[in-house]
Amino acid sequence: MNLRDKDEKLIAAKAQRAVPSATAGSDPIADTPMIVTLDQLRSYDHDPRVMRNPAYEEIKASIRERGLDAPPAITRRPGEAHLIIRNGGNTRLAILRELWAETKQERFFRIFCLFRPWPERGEIVALTGHLAENELRGGLTFIERALGVEKARRLYEQEAGSKLSQSELARRLTADGYPVQQSHISRMQDAVCYLLSAIPTVLYQGLGRHQVDRLVVLRKACERTWERRAQESHLVVDFASLFQDVLSQFDALPDGFSLQRVKDELVGQMAELLGTGYDALSLEIDGSESRQRALSSEPAPAKSTASTIFSTPKPASLPQAAATAQPAGLSTELAFKEASTRAAMVSAAGSGLVEEEAAAPVRDDRDGQPVQGHIVSPAPTTERMQCVQGQVSSQLGDRLLDFDTNASCAIPVLVGGLYPISDVWHIEPGLDEPSRLRVHIAQFAREIAEEAAVANQIVPSDSGIGFVCMIPRVGQVSALPDFPRALLALLHALSMPEPIATGLNRARLDNDLAPLLHGAGAASTRLSDTGLMKLFRLLRLARRLRDLEHGTGFADQGRDS
Repeated sequence: MNLRDKDEKLIAAKAQRAVPSATAGSDPIADTPMIVTLDQLRSYDHDPRVMRNPAYEEIKASIRERGLDAPPAITRRPGEAHLIIRNGGNTRLAILRELWAETKQERFFRIFCLFRPWPERGEIVALTGHLAENELRGGLTFIERALGVEKARRLYEQEAGSKLSQSELARRLTADGYPVQQSHISRMQDAVCYLLSAIPTVLYQGLGRHQVDRLVVLRKACERTWERRAQESHLVVDFASLFQDVLSQFDALPDGFSLQRVKDELVGQMAELLGTGYDALSLEIDGSESRQRALSSEPAPAKSTASTIFSTPKPASLPQAAATAQPAGLSTELAFKEASTRAAMVSAAGSGLVEEEAAAPVRDDRDGQPVQGHIVSPAPTTERMQCVQGQVSSQLGDRLLDFDTNASCAIPVLVGGLYPISDVWHIEPGLDEPSRLRVHIAQFAREIAEEAAVANQIVPSDSGIGFVCMIPRVGQVSALPDFPRALLALLHALSMPEPIATGLNRARLDNDLAPLLHGAGAASTRLSDTGLMKLFRLLRLARRLRDLEHGTGFADQGRDS
């Protein structure tokens, strides 16, 4: 027995004495660290991942070399004997079983985990948790996400006792921490209903949403053309069977899957059965396809050259101002009003009829709430002061920035992440309650930790500010590079208001904070701009959460002052 094996046995024995093991019938009623064995643990049986994780071998090599740095959260269904993975971790569990079979090393058989009690809405919480975890890591194919959402739909309908519309399903998924647009749900259901039975291999090998979109639009366009022309003929073949037969031919060679080849074969067989020319039928389908794509397309997102964009108003002539992009977060109706106003201003500028009032953008009550939400401390001013400031600005050739006019343009916009940030400060009414705030806070903490590859150390919690840090063993903490150690120390300090004994030295955080936030002395340990934006948002939500829980006088200030 070598020295490393002796050390591992000593550590395991010490951990067993310090941490309770899991036994059926004695589950804690709060989040509790414990030691479990592989015999006690089962994978989550509704895991949305069907295909093997593409990073399986890399993860296995890391666990073999370093051990399990990020133990999965576990739970137990009422009345069941075995524990299960709560949200994310089935790949790690499979790897541990392989390594235990290969090496018989105790560190792969007996593992340290965080037990979390089975929640009231257990199956839904577990499934959406696994979906969100896999979405964060980008490891699911489109069809795996679609099947996961379909399972969630059935659970929600059992809970509600009625059928759910796509928009209601999108609302419930978002409320449970897995936001999906209604248009994406529509495509997912089309893929499950019309495509999965014909091309399962192609879908599981990674056919993406945009390709699925094009295939679904092609199917609908062909179906409409078939229905119009089939009325004149007595055909024994229906379109659904024809589409399935044609599409299934392309599943045998998934690497060579081509949407154009599918279209050529489908149009060719339709032309033969309908007794019409290929070219005429193809042109008709192309026109129907274009109309269908226009109806189902989503508005194009604003282009940006970086993930974090600060939109700062700049002096511009009136025609240039008319072409300025709409600020993120404005409603479609309001954007239309402002676009109309700018067009009128351009027209008036050409005839010299621009009035002072025309320079102000059209606003309504809905736009006022986010603007008011940016005012932390109102600045004392008077009409006389504003008039003087305006005169000085005009003499200097500067533009006097008006807060109400420019607040929405100055909102930082963050592209990416499970909860994209369109406004660091403003909190929407639907988010303004403790349980929802905790879900968002935990997600931001995980995404921040992902920059240092320690996201698995962040575990959501129904108490505190929404997450806890699973701190590695003392020896592993000292072996961490500066950046992940500093980031874990910061997140741990935020989640634990009272210091507890861990391998992380809070006193050392004093030296790490400056390099972490603005890169003083060590740019390699600096948090990215995207991570910094998420940290700002996390702090804003945590402050609001504390205000709501303690009922302090600051509770109203967070939204209205």
